[in-house]
Amino acid sequence: MAVDCFSNAQVRPGDFLLACGDGNNRLIKIHWSHWGATSAAGTALDAVNDCQPYCAAGKFHSYPVIVRLDHPETWRPHPELRQFTQLHLIYTEGRPADTERVVTHELWD
Repeated sequence: MAVDCFSNAQVRPGDFLLACGDGNNRLIKIHWSHWGATSAAGTALDAVNDCQPYCAAGKFHSYPVIVRLDHPETWRPHPELRQFTQLHLIYTEGRPADTERVVTHELWD
């Protein structure tokens, strides 16, 4: 399962917030092609605020990505459950400024 920044457990979420502090980055329109005990994979749009000239006045831009979740570990609040701890993005058509083509995020618990 995937645990969001509000500690909600989700299976096959349709969207997933990446920037919990300010909400300026989220995966939207996620389509999962695989969801298993050790990994999950799919496609999505990475919606990123350009924060120009500052975040409140910025515009969101969407970039197609391949999404992979893996490295399941025991979820501390519910030891009977396992959560994915890494999220990998591969940008397939364009990407935000100063962003590598492949990005790994460590997920919270």
